[in-house]
Amino acid sequence: MEIDELRDYCLSKKGVTEEFPFDEVTLVFKVMNKMFCLAGLEKWERGEKTINLKCNPEKAIELREQYDGTVIGGFHSNKKHWNTIYTDRDMPREKLQHWINHSYDLVVSKLTRKDKEILKNL
Repeated sequence: MEIDELRDYCLSKKGVTEEFPFDEVTLVFKVMNKMFCLAGLEKWERGEKTINLKCNPEKAIELREQYDGTVIGGFHSNKKHWNTIYTDRDMPREKLQHWINHSYDLVVSKLTRKDKEILKNL
């Protein structure tokens, strides 16, 4: 998956915005102002194509064991809730999209009732 594909896929989801809240090189996708996907653009330019995705804690450990070296604890993130995924290490697009969906859905599930209603009506 290339960065433009990642961007298009994330932005196709309901209520998603893209921002650079930390610096000019960390692209962050949010749903209702809550982060669900991050990508370091300088890393992508150097060939280190990684994304950080929110993940259920039990599933996060399972994925790290199953995809050793391709899925690791979230870089500069709470490793209990975030994974870093190397998108160019024999990782099918469908699998990445599944994990992006999981991250998005996990964040949406934790939104307030009010924000869920706003999202529903977008």
